[in-house]
Amino acid sequence: MCKDCGCSITRHDHHDAMHGYSHTHSHDELHSNPQLKDKKTLSVIHKILDKNDLEAQNNRDHFEAHNITAFNLMSSPGSGKTTLLEHLKEYTELNYAVIEGDLETSRDADRLTAKGIDAYQIQTGSACHLDAFMVHSALHHVDLKPLDICFVENVGNLVCPASYDVGTHMNVVLVSVPEGDDKIEKYPVMFRKADLVLLTKADLLPYFDFNVEEAKAQVKRLNPEATVLVTSVKDTQSMYALAHWLRDNQRG
Repeated sequence: MCKDCGCSITRHDHHDAMHGYSHTHSHDELHSNPQLKDKKTLSVIHKILDKNDLEAQNNRDHFEAHNITAFNLMSSPGSGKTTLLEHLKEYTELNYAVIEGDLETSRDADRLTAKGIDAYQIQTGSACHLDAFMVHSALHHVDLKPLDICFVENVGNLVCPASYDVGTHMNVVLVSVPEGDDKIEKYPVMFRKADLVLLTKADLLPYFDFNVEEAKAQVKRLNPEATVLVTSVKDTQSMYALAHWLRDNQRG
């Protein structure tokens, strides 16, 4: 997918050696992919992945030095990531900031800033996910001192973000009711790496053919350790449940 969608063409020199190959595959996935058997290609890809992983650990160290727990929010476009973050402020005493990822515009960061939430926008250009270097650069523009947690709102995409460590501590994956309950097993890598799965826009359940219990069962088959919460920004109890989960999963 990445070869076609353009995510191998980014603004960072450390990606230039890819020449059309995806840099979002895990090390295990590389060896199982019959299209990536060339030793020189594998060597280049591993070097790039290793550099990203080192930078990701630097990001985690930076968060931990400020006693901040970082969460990577991943989903397809339109699942409600930004809306959720806009409303979460009403339900938690935790101070949080958001690093936003989109191909173009600063609309999501502007929305959060208008709500009094510190947000910094990363415009990736053609890259359909964030990487650790992008997040590291953004950290220089966020005041970390007052924060308890930090969200990295990844580019809307159910494929590539799952394979790239950005230096957060936990992964939160959203799938909305209008998307359908079949998305979970169609995009298993994302959900296998989730610590929390949010079934969002639950207020629309009466209008869509979405089976909540089947969705939960799919998550559990892929990832028995993941927590699943049914949420709607219009449902106070579900928002408090999310706020409690974030509080309970703070580091330290």
